[in-house]
Amino acid sequence: MSAIQVEARAPANPWRLEIRAMLALAWPMILTNLGQTAMTATDVMMMGRLSADTLAAGALGANLYFAPLIFGLGLMLATSPMIATELGRRRHSVRDLRRTVRQGLWLAILVSIPIWIVLWNAEAILAAMGQEPALAAQAGIYVRWLQWAVLPFYGYIVLRSFISALERPGWALIIVFVAVAFNVLANWCLMFGNLGFPAMGIAGSGLATSLSSALMFIGMAAVVMMEPKFRRYRLFGRFWRSDWPRFVGLLKLGLPIAGILAFEVTIFNAAALFMGLIDSPSLAAHAIAIQIASISFMVPLGLNQAVTVRVGLAYGAQNPEGISRAGWTAFVMGVSFMALTALAMILWPRLLISAFIDLNDPANAVVIGLAVSFLALAALFQIVDGAQAVAAGMLRGLHDTTIPMIYAAIGYWGVGLPLGVALAFHFGFHGVGIWIGLSVGLAVVAVLLMWRWLRRDQLGLTGMATVTN
Repeated sequence: MSAIQVEARAPANPWRLEIRAMLALAWPMILTNLGQTAMTATDVMMMGRLSADTLAAGALGANLYFAPLIFGLGLMLATSPMIATELGRRRHSVRDLRRTVRQGLWLAILVSIPIWIVLWNAEAILAAMGQEPALAAQAGIYVRWLQWAVLPFYGYIVLRSFISALERPGWALIIVFVAVAFNVLANWCLMFGNLGFPAMGIAGSGLATSLSSALMFIGMAAVVMMEPKFRRYRLFGRFWRSDWPRFVGLLKLGLPIAGILAFEVTIFNAAALFMGLIDSPSLAAHAIAIQIASISFMVPLGLNQAVTVRVGLAYGAQNPEGISRAGWTAFVMGVSFMALTALAMILWPRLLISAFIDLNDPANAVVIGLAVSFLALAALFQIVDGAQAVAAGMLRGLHDTTIPMIYAAIGYWGVGLPLGVALAFHFGFHGVGIWIGLSVGLAVVAVLLMWRWLRRDQLGLTGMATVTN
């Protein structure tokens, strides 16, 4: 059932209606995000079964891979608020939605080319950063197989934004879980040499993820071409016809979104690189803790995506009350959930860690101890992490992305990273110092974003929507 149908049947209470509409839109997005994270988590789990060094190399490679990937992802995400705002203004618009999706796919192709060039040289980049030569070599092998996932992943994101704005996100959920199951099987076959396949080790994990991403795009393309609700938009007809005004509009909105995501993700990537400079056990423990934190983060991330659509629809309809209701509903949901996950990290850290590494192996004792301490700190920033994620989506629905990008730069790179590095290497806190810096950086960004949301009326962000043509 779509959020529109929920609204039609819900009681007159506008807050109750908004809660139901938000949940109807958000839960498939949340499960889709969990499915996508499960793909990466599966890779990490299976790398850990090979060896701790393989796990550390995979963490290095994955962090280098995600830095440019996330920047391009921000560009793709610009399609969501543009489509939602247009639907808020003209519910049955076809031409403008098609323009946005097509140019989003153009952008996916163009941005993938420089990313491939960078990732092909992963080993040299990691070596230049001072990483251990053996780990850098293994990570480079992994990334050369993994990098081909970039383009199909971007194409999938553009098409997912399209169907989500039309409030039919369930298709993305089905596709991603099929891809997760395929990824598990492909990892099992290609990493360990099962079912007659060659044992490729860490390279097999990269190939499995690339094949899974291709499957996701093919599945989503099939849905938009065959499902009657989507087929009428003819997204792939005359695909190569240029539309430079809409392309430039996507860039103007998407570049700040890309900046926000890049500042956030690269601080975590930098944290992993600094962990590698400390020692291999710290890097392996960090990989485990960040995977657990990433899984819980998928809920506020799903609410981020849902609130962008809900706020965008109200913004396009020139409905300030609807904007406020949508924003606060998602915010309370996200922060409440993250408070519960923080409690779980404090109470049951070893249970969570056991999914990634053998607790009974004495060789893993140092890694396990470090992972427990890192999870305790991860629990502290769960609430502010959820707050900043949802707040960014609230402002994105208003097409407000440039100032939030500046806030992200200040919080993550102006405060969080310098503090973490100082605590780790100057004051002797090592890996714990890095995690303290991450927590403080997230808190600063969350406060700044919510301050801007509270001032949106004075800033003129709730007035009539203007769609970039």
